[in-house]
Amino acid sequence: MKKVIANGSQALNGSRKRSRIAGVSKFFRRHAVSRRPVTRHGPANGPVAAAAPKIIGIIVFDRMSAAGLMGPAEVFSRAKEPNGEGRHRCCYEVMTIGISTEICRTDSGIFVKPEIAMRNAPSLDTVIIPGGSGIHDPKANNDIAHWLNLIAPAARRVVALGSGIYALARTGLLDERQVITHSRLAADVASRFPSLRINSTGVFLNDGSFHTCAGGISAIDLSLALIEEDYGCQVALDVARELIVHVKRSGGELQYSEPLRFQAQSSDRFADLPAWILSHLSEDLSVETLARKSCMSLRNFTRLFNKEFGRPPAAFVADARINEARRRVLLPRLNLENIAASLGFKSADVFSKAFERHVGVRPRIYRAQRKAQARKAATF
Repeated sequence: MKKVIANGSQALNGSRKRSRIAGVSKFFRRHAVSRRPVTRHGPANGPVAAAAPKIIGIIVFDRMSAAGLMGPAEVFSRAKEPNGEGRHRCCYEVMTIGISTEICRTDSGIFVKPEIAMRNAPSLDTVIIPGGSGIHDPKANNDIAHWLNLIAPAARRVVALGSGIYALARTGLLDERQVITHSRLAADVASRFPSLRINSTGVFLNDGSFHTCAGGISAIDLSLALIEEDYGCQVALDVARELIVHVKRSGGELQYSEPLRFQAQSSDRFADLPAWILSHLSEDLSVETLARKSCMSLRNFTRLFNKEFGRPPAAFVADARINEARRRVLLPRLNLENIAASLGFKSADVFSKAFERHVGVRPRIYRAQRKAQARKAATF
């Protein structure tokens, strides 16, 4: 039986084909959008004054990426904040918007019935363009680009996920802007749209009101970052915990992470060791501990580890701790003492010296430099 998504009660009426639509349809009926006014951008570290949820419009088209729809839809629909009466209110309402209201089939075979057609869409806070092979269909690409040109000035944010950038870039709205693309697409996007400033290594970024990401799971990372921008870090972290997200990544992290790279190149003997190390950075990660974990003698483990990863175990652990430290020093409300303890350093001073050896500057200077870079980017 084919998996099907249907949006709204219209899918349950009509032809025999539509009567078979079931299953995931409950998700979108539960988050069906009322035509309430859009709540504009609220304070980043406090509650939004207006009670109306922000409306997230996700464009639906034939042969789209199902992950580009379901990932952000799940993330935004789970964001809640206290309403002051001992209860929680939904921060967002998710709406699926099609070129028409005809049922679309995703690349993975899931059927989606848009809630509303583009021509009838209400005002939107955030517009999301997923990727997928169907974005290269000339008619679909042209229809989406034309509609984006009409609605982008009124939307607070426009977001392209993965290959969704082909439709957004066609509008000309991204000209001379910095964008993220999947590394696999970078050369093609650059040849088609030479005016874009392409980053093919990061996870996501924004240039003004336009946000782009590499696609796939990075759509969840970007969605969490947008929630944090709107409602603060705690709301975003609550959603990440609810969805069992391993780590809430920043946009500057690499698409092909170091642990994944080591897992891909390592033998079965060491396949799980990098992930285990990253999950236990606050603990004893001496060579003796790692050798016991791998069920090897100390000498044999050290020899094979050097051969497998091209560096001694101690150097690998030190790099893993500092790479994670780069991320943590940029998080709000974390002081150096807490970061040092969480990464297995004896003191903040020992941590700061190790950080400086690897990065070239002390953690506080690194944090100040990155904040300055973020403020400068936000002004463009």
